[in-house]
Amino acid sequence: MPVAIITGASKGLGRALAEALAARGWDLVLDARTAEVLKETAAAVAVHGTRVEARAGDVTDAAHRAELVAAASRLGGCDLLVNNASALGAEPLVRLAELPLDGLRRALEVNVVAALGLVQEALPLLGARAGAVITVSSDAAAEAYETWGGYGASKAALDHLAAVLGAEEPGLRVWAVDPGDMATDLYAAAVPDDDGPRPDPAAVAPAFLRLLDERPASGRYGAPALLEGRR
Repeated sequence: MPVAIITGASKGLGRALAEALAARGWDLVLDARTAEVLKETAAAVAVHGTRVEARAGDVTDAAHRAELVAAASRLGGCDLLVNNASALGAEPLVRLAELPLDGLRRALEVNVVAALGLVQEALPLLGARAGAVITVSSDAAAEAYETWGGYGASKAALDHLAAVLGAEEPGLRVWAVDPGDMATDLYAAAVPDDDGPRPDPAAVAPAFLRLLDERPASGRYGAPALLEGRR
């Protein structure tokens, strides 16, 4: 069975992707910071009959990243790495003039440095299976939205890392995916006063499955276009 590592997998998009892949028979290594929530998610995903390894921890911890990759190795390898764990930098979001620098450092550490660290750790397994890397991006990486500067800057940096990785590792597929607006705890924490309707992450997961099915060239993709049959 194919094996995937998914960070930030206890809820939101990470959990939706875990459930979608498990339904297809994938074995999974799931990461999140909150052990109890991750345990509940792992149990729900495991009903599909696949093997699920839940590892609670912080992706900024090198030992934790090594543990995730070791768990994948025990399952047989790694066909897919999804860097989904994210930090906002401030909750709720604030203008750049008010953004705590420690918050910006945290966003960069989680969204960029840890993501690259996990890629580096998993690269031998991914290369052996001609695997794929998905980095979860944001429209804030490409558009200038007030209060989204710190988070958007971190995602823009992640996009560029993904683009270079795709050029440097032609045997892999490296996709940066902007999932679009979703009803997630992350968005609620970012903009708590915005309660407008947004798609459930489960409705967005098929866009990611399309990438796995069709394996297009490495690059940046938008989930709304993928869901509409475009790229």
